[in-house]
Amino acid sequence: MLQTDQFFEKMYADTFPEHKQHVKEHLESVIGTFHKPEAFNPVFLEKKEFDEYTREKILIQSTGGLEIPLYVLTPKLNQYAYPAVLSLHGHGYGVKEIVGLTAEGLEDEGDPGIHQHFAVKLVKKGLKVFAPEVIGMGERRLEQDQRQGKNHSCYTMSTHLLMAGKTLAGLRVFEARHLIDYISQQEDVEQGKIGIMGFSGGGLIAAYTSALDERIHSTVLCGFTNTFKGSILASDHCLCNYIPGLLNVAELPDIIGLIAPRKLFVESGKRDPIFPVDHVKQAISVLEETYGETNTPEDFAYDLFEGAHEISGRRSYDWLVRSLQHDTART
Repeated sequence: MLQTDQFFEKMYADTFPEHKQHVKEHLESVIGTFHKPEAFNPVFLEKKEFDEYTREKILIQSTGGLEIPLYVLTPKLNQYAYPAVLSLHGHGYGVKEIVGLTAEGLEDEGDPGIHQHFAVKLVKKGLKVFAPEVIGMGERRLEQDQRQGKNHSCYTMSTHLLMAGKTLAGLRVFEARHLIDYISQQEDVEQGKIGIMGFSGGGLIAAYTSALDERIHSTVLCGFTNTFKGSILASDHCLCNYIPGLLNVAELPDIIGLIAPRKLFVESGKRDPIFPVDHVKQAISVLEETYGETNTPEDFAYDLFEGAHEISGRRSYDWLVRSLQHDTART
């Protein structure tokens, strides 16, 4: 008789399909699909000028009457068009955490925290940045969770979506792809030069979105790349990470590998307790092999920095800028 630990080890080993040519289709199936709205119907809420960039806040229509609060940061470089990046925050107090604001909406002059105000860092390097409020966080929490002071609504949203045969990850990926539609239509965005950067839970969204959407030219994943076995199944994570049947699709490095041969940068702290570095290295080895098979090893890079669960940016920012500003997008 199998002991409990052995049972789950065997289940993990038995889940992966021998042939993965349909991984992308299976991924889209297990995360769930949502209906697109008929129009974006952007509503402009506010605008603020800074020395190096302009920050606007707008609302974009999403599925089922939902609205996506979206910050748009545009460099003041007098260019006709800019490379663009969809910037996705993780768990915390929401999108304000990456656009230089406090939780109360004031300009943040203090410690930038683990998100490092990375949307501001990118716009100052010449990229046009689109930073949405991820559903379930910030001002998109459920009213009850806001009243109770909870910093996210992932559990309740996940359980409701699971009962309907959908997932919160799927809804977040749908909205990211919907925003790629919007970004692609902006006159001041260079066609074919759209990137995506996500941290932690935002890294999950960025990884799955880029795996499914080939319009994304360059991808930066911070504090997320690992193996399911070494991270998601080895410690307590937010329920939004768990997708029924996903192990029947592939392991995480193989899903991220769907991004190849497009450009990919992986960043992770060596002391990250929830995405352990040994399993980051395992994932990197798989990705190096994947990019070798596509004859594009130069399009995969990584940085393991001295830090914990946080953004570094010491190499990833400039890598993203170079890949979008100086490279010609593949057709």
